[in-house]
Amino acid sequence: MNLQLALDRLSEEECLTIISETNEYVDWIEIGTGVIKEYGMSIVRKVRKRYPESIIVADMKTCDAGAHEASQVFEAGADITTVMAFAADQTIEDMVAKANEYNGRIMVDLLNVEDSERVRELSRLGVDLVSLHFGKDMQQKGEMDQSLFGLISDFPQLEVAVAGGINLRSLPDVLSHQPDTVIVGSAITKKADREEAARQIKEVIKSYETNDTHR
Repeated sequence: MNLQLALDRLSEEECLTIISETNEYVDWIEIGTGVIKEYGMSIVRKVRKRYPESIIVADMKTCDAGAHEASQVFEAGADITTVMAFAADQTIEDMVAKANEYNGRIMVDLLNVEDSERVRELSRLGVDLVSLHFGKDMQQKGEMDQSLFGLISDFPQLEVAVAGGINLRSLPDVLSHQPDTVIVGSAITKKADREEAARQIKEVIKSYETNDTHR
């Protein structure tokens, strides 16, 4: 199970500092949408240069021009880029094709998807990685709606990442659904000791995996 660090609403300097502090415990580095809007592909290139062995996720949240945007991020050094589930089928197909060309991956963001039929359609388009996403604005009204996991219950072939205000308190409930990747942002980035915060979250994940293996 991967720990993905989400870097958003941060300066470039803050992003690079946080990565250096937490890299020992993080599996995937996510450069968030807001950061990409501020700094463009240059920050993707900087992170790739400093961390050549890391998995980098560029959270582009592509809605259109899929082939172009996918080419941009893969050429900049990202391993994974994101596209919104409501994007046109052609956009998603184009991105899947580009990912294959660059030996990268596409993560489809299921934000606001309420019908598992769309997940079925995405699978038919060649998608193998999705993100269950409880949005930032929705988080103001409470913690993640666990019913989100019902969207992907019939699709065991899909690799699933989960995002949405996850912290040490909510992490056990999320882990009970056995996602492949847990995406954590402010529960690490806003802590005074970010290294320790990342270590604690990674330890909970490892502990769950160990206990699950012995069941």
